Amino acid sequence: MIKEDGSLLVHRSMGYEPVNWQPPGCIFRTNISGNVLNIRAVRRKPRESLKINIDKIHLLSVLSLVDKGAFSLYASEEDMQRAILIQPSLVEEGLKPITYEKKVEPGFIDVYAIDKEGRMVVIEIKRRTAGKEAALQLEKYVQSLKKVVSREVRGILAAPGVAKGVQRILVTLGLDFKWVDPKKCAEIIQKADVKRLSEFF
Repeated sequence: MIKEDGSLLVHRSMGYEPVNWQPPGCIFRTNISGNVLNIRAVRRKPRESLKINIDKIHLLSVLSLVDKGAFSLYASEEDMQRAILIQPSLVEEGLKPITYEKKVEPGFIDVYAIDKEGRMVVIEIKRRTAGKEAALQLEKYVQSLKKVVSREVRGILAAPGVAKGVQRILVTLGLDFKWVDPKKCAEIIQKADVKRLSEFF
């Protein structure tokens, strides 16, 4: 794939990442030798080149593409963590955060809290659909804390969704899932930032 900005990407039939590429600004040199199409993409600074030899063409398209789309990343996992600390009811009413990034033997707990029943709560945050690994990671955190605290410990997976079969795993492990919308998290952070700015002035 050669783009109009002078970038080049080489993809295989599977996967979304290119196996080789050249950045924008390349100069292209092409020629046909026998039945082989030769393409050379030359980058000037630093000096490097990529050579491609094509011996069979299945499809050749020349397109003028228009990109009117806008990329929106509503919130990172760090943003979601911050939003939950600002407004814990995003996860559950009566939840009171104690700390975040709490170090335990298997790693770091995103948010450590106490619920309205006085139980300790471990919250694992995922910005995208949470898979099996997230559920198992949360279980490790819960089991680690159970060894050192004298009260009941709950685990909550906070994410915009869970993959197929993960809800069953959570139920089996005695863990909870709470739907948390990254867009809503971004709105909460934005409001908090505006409020702080107005208080400053």
